[in-house]
Amino acid sequence: MSSPKKAVFSLVLLALVAMTAGCMSAPRDTSIPWSRPADWEGQIPGMGSGMGR
Repeated sequence: MSSPKKAVFSLVLLALVAMTAGCMSAPRDTSIPWSRPADWEGQIPGMGSGMGR
C-alpha cells in the first residue's frame, strides 16, 4: 500500500472506531409528567382555579 492510501485507511478506521465507541448514559427517570399540563397552566393569573376544577 502506498503512503496516502495508508493514511486514508487509517483515518477511516479511526473514524469508525470513534463512532462505535461513543459514550452511552442511562436514560434519566424523572417524576415530572412532561406529556400533560400542570394544574395551574391555562388559568388567568391571580384568579384561582375556580369552583369547577
